[in-house]
Amino acid sequence: MNYNFKQKIIDTLLVFLLVMSTGGLLFVFNRNLASVSFFILLSIVIIFFGKNLQKSLVNSSFLSLIVIILLAIINYYFAIVEQTLDKYFFYLLTVVLSSLTLFHFQNNRNKEVLLLRLYFVLRLVTVHAFVNFILFFFVKNNLTLITSTYHECQTFLNLFFYMPDRGMSNVFGLEFCRNQGLFWEPGVLQVFLNILFFMEAFVFKKSKKWLLFTALVILTSYSTTGLALLLIQVVVYLKNEVKNNKFILLLVLILIVPVYMVFNVNIDEKIYGEGEFSFQKRLFDLTQPVFIALDHPLTGIGLDIDQFQQVREEFYINSNLNDMFRELGIQQKLEITSKGSTNSVMYMLAGMGFPTAILFIFMLFKQNIINQKKNLFFFIVLVSVMSEPLLLRPFFFMFIISGFIHFFYKIASHKKQLE
Repeated sequence: MNYNFKQKIIDTLLVFLLVMSTGGLLFVFNRNLASVSFFILLSIVIIFFGKNLQKSLVNSSFLSLIVIILLAIINYYFAIVEQTLDKYFFYLLTVVLSSLTLFHFQNNRNKEVLLLRLYFVLRLVTVHAFVNFILFFFVKNNLTLITSTYHECQTFLNLFFYMPDRGMSNVFGLEFCRNQGLFWEPGVLQVFLNILFFMEAFVFKKSKKWLLFTALVILTSYSTTGLALLLIQVVVYLKNEVKNNKFILLLVLILIVPVYMVFNVNIDEKIYGEGEFSFQKRLFDLTQPVFIALDHPLTGIGLDIDQFQQVREEFYINSNLNDMFRELGIQQKLEITSKGSTNSVMYMLAGMGFPTAILFIFMLFKQNIINQKKNLFFFIVLVSVMSEPLLLRPFFFMFIISGFIHFFYKIASHKKQLE
């Protein structure tokens, strides 16, 4: 395949927008303009710079869209409370952006090109995050507040972003602002950094220096989930590589000792210390939606986030669950909340019911974009979207779309063979 510089630029921009649309501040502060611009760019690329359409791919993509849209229509009409149509149009836009991005790379490029562009973009994100962390110590007194309807943070030159009011931490005497990079919070940054670590360790295997560098930047996010995922990846990497190269053992020890130490401090702080509310909110978001789904198992309560917040504010959890947590040494203190869910898997379960949620998770597992260490990658993604509201955003929904397309493509191929 002839892949020129102009195509690289276009594809890099598309993947960058795809990543930013999933938690990036570019879309947080300019959601409508950024989303429409992304859609227009995708449409122009496919219409004017695309190759001849592959019939089997078009059919599989079309069927995938039809199934997802039908499930959304059923959810909209059978929700227990009246839903706002605007919210569903936003989810439709997410589905379209995910589908068109995947279709472009499958029809006009190939899977390897998508991975290479993602690999390149995530490296850029990592370098920016590293500079973002270091720069804070020099510019912390010269930051400007920026706000939107749902979010506010402080910035330096609108390129570097911080939340010092609730992001300051102290580890072994070093006080720092948790690194959020280009995203709305550190927990989102660590998701993409862990994906880069995965790609570096198990897909491309190009540079051990980048493994160390990426691990270092994950530490600066000071995210409990991020540190846990990094530890798991390091252990798997050690198991795979130490047999072939004894130097790897030294490399992994360099990685695992500081990560484990910081992780222990982080866990104590989150469960018993100043970060307890964050832990309690995530524990509540893990459990309460399950009970809501049990009351509305088939179609859920609907995906309108405003209606979801009202329903959960009046919903109380069975007290037996608290007794179970106490036996594990954990006390669940939150009883109600009016805020949205940080756990997008549980939110989807409560919002769409068990059949649709299970189907989507199954298609996420069956994704056909990254095939190396698929079980580990699925685990990383699943844990990530259970800690942040990201599953129904374009980047991660693209993997669900991929599962649907691969499923219908296999059916069509099998049917063609029988003929």
